[in-house]
Amino acid sequence: MARKKIALIGSGQIGGVFVQLAAARELADIVLFDILEGVPQGKALDIMEASPAAGHDIHVQGTNRYEDIEGSDLVIVTAGLARKPGMSRDDLVTTNSRIMRSAAVAIRENAPDAHVIVISNPLDVMVTLCHRITGFPKNRVMGMAGILDSARFAAFVAMELQVSVKDVHTLVLGGHGDDMVPLIRYANVNGIPVMYLLEKKYGAEKAMEVMSEIVKRTRYAGGEIVGLLKTGSAFYSPATSAMAMAEAILKDQKRVLPVCALLEGEYGVNGYFAGVPCVVGANGVEQIIELELNREERTMFDESVSHVKAMVDNLSL
Repeated sequence: MARKKIALIGSGQIGGVFVQLAAARELADIVLFDILEGVPQGKALDIMEASPAAGHDIHVQGTNRYEDIEGSDLVIVTAGLARKPGMSRDDLVTTNSRIMRSAAVAIRENAPDAHVIVISNPLDVMVTLCHRITGFPKNRVMGMAGILDSARFAAFVAMELQVSVKDVHTLVLGGHGDDMVPLIRYANVNGIPVMYLLEKKYGAEKAMEVMSEIVKRTRYAGGEIVGLLKTGSAFYSPATSAMAMAEAILKDQKRVLPVCALLEGEYGVNGYFAGVPCVVGANGVEQIIELELNREERTMFDESVSHVKAMVDNLSL
């Protein structure tokens, strides 16, 4: 059986970490594309030279030619400018839209059978643009955001309660922006509601204050890292989150993951991408799971999606 093939469009920090993770798992052969000459070739060679010491056996190719992504089973788009301190994800829309248009055309022409995972920001707009230009079925084009946001939510809960992150389960819906929707009601530690544990620790009133701070930190987590790094944005956590999606597709794992998917009536949304729980497997987004949201959750979700709609409706092809 031929090896699977992944193409990374963008060989910056996220692309580089993803390739390293994929190599360690021997997930697939990889093509690392970038418009900057020498950068993808250098990173690919560095990882290949690490292979004997690491004990992994895949082939990594660096290229400046879109033609080399031909035959890819999965294409992951990370290309685009990263945020700088003081910038929101939305501030990147004009420049990154131009980059996404070029990438989407190249995917359509060179990898017409691939699944596509978009990581570039502003995520909800970029995945919409990619879907429109490629014309691929909705199950084969998706955005990586919910896994990352949910992981951040879980990490902050684990830090607060001083429990293992392995036992914390959280879910974040909506757009990948400052109005994302961390679902407090569904957050649990091995089945035990997080709010119950916080109330046991602090009492009801203080528990809600603590949770509100965790939610706020989750929403602004990307900006917090940008502010600390000064010259870049998060890359370990986005790459690792994309890896979860890639493995689910290439290994047909049928994982239930929060994914930016095209909604066609689910959650009362029609024709827009938003973060929702999905079953992810060999056919990409195989099922959208529609949760029962209470009034407060529904209001927050609708507000988040309305922001996505406003940005998307300003797009021009």
